[in-house]
Amino acid sequence: MLKVGLTGSIAVGKSFVLRILSELGCHVLDADKTAREVVAPNTLGLQAVIEAFGKDILKDDGTIDRAKLGAIVFAEEGKRLRLNSILHPFIIAEQDKHLREWAQADPKGIAVVDAALMIESGGYRRFDKLIVVHCRPEVQLKRLIARDGISIEEGEKRIAAQMSQEEKKKYADFLIDTSAGFETTRERTKEVFAELKSVNG
Repeated sequence: MLKVGLTGSIAVGKSFVLRILSELGCHVLDADKTAREVVAPNTLGLQAVIEAFGKDILKDDGTIDRAKLGAIVFAEEGKRLRLNSILHPFIIAEQDKHLREWAQADPKGIAVVDAALMIESGGYRRFDKLIVVHCRPEVQLKRLIARDGISIEEGEKRIAAQMSQEEKKKYADFLIDTSAGFETTRERTKEVFAELKSVNG
């Protein structure tokens, strides 16, 4: 099975690209979804996060208040790094479980795992190929503000907290630019899929 990493900075369109790859027949795993699963109520992941950040980050139903936790960790790099170091081992274990299951069920298939911090964490080395999704900075900021309902300043702070898009692009086997919108992105994603299929024989 060909294992492909999909990454890119915040609000550049990774989820859309992942959805197209799924439609084209890839096995896909969304890191945000995995990150939510590993901190679901009664998990070891949730317990570890509560120990690090206190019970104030919980909603009344016992799930994490992502907006509250986001405000804490984006305000201070040390806390963001701490959260990542807590969640990372749980997320990797969950990804590996899915990859093993898919490899058994579909040895000639293509598996795509999406994760924002794949390069920063070194996790990209576990994959055969790496796709980096990117867009123009002004498009990224506009999308982030619209998606999360935050101020320009908060948006800029969150973008600045991550490795730059230019730096991420250096690691890519394939680049997908989403600046021009859905249709162009869909066509480029299809091209990348065709190349992945040819690599996979």
